[in-house]
Amino acid sequence: MLWGVYFHTVSLVFLLFFSLIFISVSLVSLNFGLAYVIEWEIFSLSSSSVVATLVCDWISTLFLGVVLFISSMVMYYSGDYMDGDKSYSRFMYMVFAFVLSMSALIVSPNLISILLGWDGLGLISYVLVIYYQNEKSANAGMLTILSNRVGDVGILLSISVLFMLGGWNFIFYSEHLGEDFLLLKIFVCVAAMTKSAQIPFSAWLPAAMAAPTPVSALVHSSTLVTAGVYILIRFSSALEGSFVQTFLLIVSCLTMFMAGLGANFEFDLKKIIALSTLSQLGVMMGILALGFPDLAFFHLLTHALFKALLFMCAGVIIHGVKEYQDIRNMGSLVLCMPLTSVCMNLANLALCGMPFLAGFYSKDLILEVVFMSSVNFSIFFLYVLSTGLTVCYTFRLVYYSLSCIPNMSSMMFISESYGMMMGGILVLSVGAVMGGSILAWVVFPECYMICLSFFLKILTLLVSIAGALMGYIVNMVSASSSLKTMALYYYVVFMGSMWFMPILSTSGLSNWSLRSGDLFSKVGDKGWSEYFGGEGSFYGLMAYSSYLQLSQENMVMVYMKGVFLWVVIVFLIFM
Repeated sequence: MLWGVYFHTVSLVFLLFFSLIFISVSLVSLNFGLAYVIEWEIFSLSSSSVVATLVCDWISTLFLGVVLFISSMVMYYSGDYMDGDKSYSRFMYMVFAFVLSMSALIVSPNLISILLGWDGLGLISYVLVIYYQNEKSANAGMLTILSNRVGDVGILLSISVLFMLGGWNFIFYSEHLGEDFLLLKIFVCVAAMTKSAQIPFSAWLPAAMAAPTPVSALVHSSTLVTAGVYILIRFSSALEGSFVQTFLLIVSCLTMFMAGLGANFEFDLKKIIALSTLSQLGVMMGILALGFPDLAFFHLLTHALFKALLFMCAGVIIHGVKEYQDIRNMGSLVLCMPLTSVCMNLANLALCGMPFLAGFYSKDLILEVVFMSSVNFSIFFLYVLSTGLTVCYTFRLVYYSLSCIPNMSSMMFISESYGMMMGGILVLSVGAVMGGSILAWVVFPECYMICLSFFLKILTLLVSIAGALMGYIVNMVSASSSLKTMALYYYVVFMGSMWFMPILSTSGLSNWSLRSGDLFSKVGDKGWSEYFGGEGSFYGLMAYSSYLQLSQENMVMVYMKGVFLWVVIVFLIFM
């Protein structure tokens, strides 16, 4: 029992220690250009060896170090957040298993050994989403695991295709996969799209908010949703020049735009942050499809730092306002929770790309590389508009929750006296301020050469300022006057419901099969075939058996009728 009580402290020390080790190893690997591959052969099948493989290069060790650092803060934070929960120990063990699954995925360059982490993430995420054991959690968990099973099938089919090469270490073959392996690229792309919730698999990501907030902080920053991006970073050299790259670029840009649009109409605090994660995943996938995996990896790391901080601040706010998540029931939290508000604003500004915070170094570089690339106007327009929408929904969130007039119930008692929760938040706040510059110096020792016109150079800044003004001033006007959006109700519903993606992913898929099953049940099982088949035969045999039973009851009347019947038959024969 004592171990369960202090599990968060032990986890903090253990994970933080290994995080520092892996980050140090990544710096050495990056400096000297080292990469170590460790293999254990399990058995050989038709000249193909089934092996468990570990790869230790600067990408895997740096990512693993960041994942373990964020996990240590989240588990320490959970010591306060889940305090008093009946299943506290079970929750902590599941989160720890979740981190181990992600670690197994990161260090595996082999499609067979990667299944251990890939399926572990899917299974444990389902268990964590249904943690609160109510109908909403059960539905969200089912949507999450069924969506992710599509990606699992993609990995399994990729394994069967790679069998032709005589091995499954894709890290060795990715540069030599030509047009003959187009099917493999499609399978891997679909698997990555499901894990990273790209269109049309986007519905599960906001639904997974039914999990406890520490799980959301871990899932949406550096573990489950980043697994798809990480796999594509490893496969990036194989995707170059194929139509899969173009398809991925279009899908990621649409996902980025759709998520940004939906977040501007959402009122659930956690779902707004989840949709911002979806938007940033679209940014990563888009720059990856343009052929810049190093930039995608850079944004992956910086995004993990401030997004974990954003979720942890949201958890403190939800605890502080007695489990309300609707931002319309908040307001003026900056007066009641000043330290949390400061940290949340840091995370929000980093998300918007405020100069010299973590998000600025990666996001601004990505946008300038996109502007410099030979993309068509549609992709350019979606990137610019999505950037403005990101700042718009961020300032909308700040207005409703932190600075607008108080809309809270008189029964609320607001407090931020959570020692362990604030400790984890303050450490991640340092990462949100300094993490971007440190990672930029480490990952890019040589600067990118950016050559843009003056207008394109300041375009990001202009769009961000316009989005900030719209997000703050427009919502200030709408909060103090009658709701104008009711005049455009159907358009608002379409834009605010992620383009009906949750409906299409649930009842849209099951409605036809359930209706068909009901029709087959009525026509087949309960129709003419049943009437003349099983049920009709049953009632017929029951009726005939009753006559047979009557003839065996030794009644005089039955015998007399029988004798009379035979006399009549004999008489008719001899006539």
